[in-house]
Amino acid sequence: MNLTHQFLIAMPSLVDPNFERSVVYICEHNDKGALGLVINRSTDLTLAKLFDKIDLKLEIAPWRDTPVYFGGPVQTERGFVLHSPTGNYSSSLAIADEIALTTSKDVLEAVADGTGPRKLLVTLGHSGWGGGQLENEIAHNAWLTVAANAGIIFETPAEQRFDAALKLLGIDSTQLSGLAGHA
Repeated sequence: MNLTHQFLIAMPSLVDPNFERSVVYICEHNDKGALGLVINRSTDLTLAKLFDKIDLKLEIAPWRDTPVYFGGPVQTERGFVLHSPTGNYSSSLAIADEIALTTSKDVLEAVADGTGPRKLLVTLGHSGWGGGQLENEIAHNAWLTVAANAGIIFETPAEQRFDAALKLLGIDSTQLSGLAGHA
């Protein structure tokens, strides 16, 4: 089972404050583990403030007030950029046709000068699992999985992403239960 380019949707039984009611986009998954970004937990930090901290000027109106997201509890001082279209940035990982992950500053420099990707989501930190750990959590009913949708990442307001991801499975969040049934 490869979960790359999938959403993990937290089940009600998952009460870890880092992941409660979260949607995690899985950027990479293999036998060594998984790396993902929480896409529905904005912080008080805006792109304009982040750019100031890394000595870049961001004056482009649509991006200035865009929130930076909490991507997960690992490496919270490091930035991760999900973006579309994919480009030729220093450390980019093409995840799907319309989504790449970049961790180098050059993508932010391109955004600052107006030549960057048209769609982006910036996080501080990421979510990580060791080999077999995520599969074990899924087997214990902590997460639902569904093929990711770029529109939910880039176009759906953050507070609606949890419900929108569940709708991909045909589930209404008011009907979701943390109890597992066993035959």
